Amino acid sequence: MDTSTSWTMPGPGWLFCPADRPERYAKAAAAADVVILDLEDAVNPADKPAARQALIDAFNGDGAPDVETTVVRVNAATTDEFAADLACLEQLPVRRVMLAKTETRADVDALPDHDIIALIESPLGAVNAAEIAAAPNVAGFMWGSEDLTAGLGGRRSRLADGSYHPIVQQVRGNVLLAAKAHGCFALDSVFMDIGNLLALRAEADDAVAIGFDAKVAIHPKQVATIRDAYAPTDEQIDWATRLMDAAKRERGVFTFEGQMVDGPVFKQAEQILRRAN
Repeated sequence: MDTSTSWTMPGPGWLFCPADRPERYAKAAAAADVVILDLEDAVNPADKPAARQALIDAFNGDGAPDVETTVVRVNAATTDEFAADLACLEQLPVRRVMLAKTETRADVDALPDHDIIALIESPLGAVNAAEIAAAPNVAGFMWGSEDLTAGLGGRRSRLADGSYHPIVQQVRGNVLLAAKAHGCFALDSVFMDIGNLLALRAEADDAVAIGFDAKVAIHPKQVATIRDAYAPTDEQIDWATRLMDAAKRERGVFTFEGQMVDGPVFKQAEQILRRAN
């Protein structure tokens, strides 16, 4: 699915917000570019009915959340909660839905009227990522490390130095490849150590460098760090602007400030200017 023609991502700082805390909806929206109202892990099983009702009330009342900057995360298609989540979605104007623990194409097919962000966080989902990406209503991907590690039978997703274990990095890369191969956007996973903004910045910088379109936060204080990582520097903006101006006077491949300019370099310049705007 080519999401560039259907939805322009508002920005790179996404934020989870528990759906059973409607008093936080507006605060989350003010802090982040996109808010994910969560019916899954952020809500205790006993509170899920109240969370669904809170969503229905919010979207049908005054000051409703902006549907262009709101995503609803629903429970996995294989859970007993999924049918109730579907009934809730029928009463909401939200177009974009994050499907927890997406594992097969059939999971996505159960939501044909929504643009799906497939959350890959299990071994089965990881090996089926390319098949899932081919579904026409899959708009984007996110991946998760902790459920993945538990599904592998492991104890922790990171090494002693804080970097991801190689098998986790492999899944991260495979999800990114599946997304980009099918024209989907890709969201990098959450960073759990809320107070360690320096490590978050390093991980966000890596997400920018490798091609993730955004990174998801679990606390509002993380959003500014993510945005800063995605914001081009003045030098990058100046370079991209001058390159695009030079391209107007050239035909085909040309040399700009000692660098050969072809399709990939153009894309880099265009990406910088899009992020700058």
